[in-house]
Amino acid sequence: MTHPFPSFEVVPAVDMQDGEVVQLVQGERGTEKRYGDPVDAARRWVDSGATTLHLVDLDGAFEGERANAGAVEAVVEAVDVPVQLGGGIRTFADAADLLDRGVERVILATAAVEEPDLVAEIADSYPGRVMVSLDAKDGEVVVSGWTESTGLDPADAAARYADLGAGAILFTDVDVEGQHEGVQAGVTQRIVEAVDTPVVASGGVASLDDVRTLREAGAAAVVVGTALYEGTFTLEAAMDA
Repeated sequence: MTHPFPSFEVVPAVDMQDGEVVQLVQGERGTEKRYGDPVDAARRWVDSGATTLHLVDLDGAFEGERANAGAVEAVVEAVDVPVQLGGGIRTFADAADLLDRGVERVILATAAVEEPDLVAEIADSYPGRVMVSLDAKDGEVVVSGWTESTGLDPADAAARYADLGAGAILFTDVDVEGQHEGVQAGVTQRIVEAVDTPVVASGGVASLDDVRTLREAGAAAVVVGTALYEGTFTLEAAMDA
């Protein structure tokens, strides 16, 4: 099984709602800013040097059913870099369908918390290609579009999913997500120390210093959305950082 991030990567986010690229503030519906066509965005980031893309079907995340399948398929066909996808993937059949269609990694969030065995089932058939997304608010893992707290500690949860075969952990710090005000690296570092699996950090990246901070905390990669779409810094500058 190859390491998904052999060297530190900056991964642009392509979050989709109603077939368009959007960015939400703290995951709240109604706060979205729109940034056009997903394929255009994906091509732009790859042309700028992205070696992985992070796709999220926001309608799927909120409704529990994949709603932007057409846009996802168009992006996978349009670019020649690995694509990881989350949002509304609830069953083995969902995951297998996406992985067979060319998605490199599927990201499980709510489904992983509600049905941990699903992680092991996907990992058995597709080693290294299931990523578990842990979102934390006030130090606890939250699910269902960040609306329900589980009481789970993020580092404990990460260790459990690594044991079940997760190829990577995606950690989002909801307290800073979409705020564009910087990161808190402490929890990320605790998760990195708890697992041997690559940890991808997400949420709140607003400056090149934030990228460096997360790298120093041990993250294998960092997902960046708003800062890139708003032109706070370029992808090239972030990769150089």
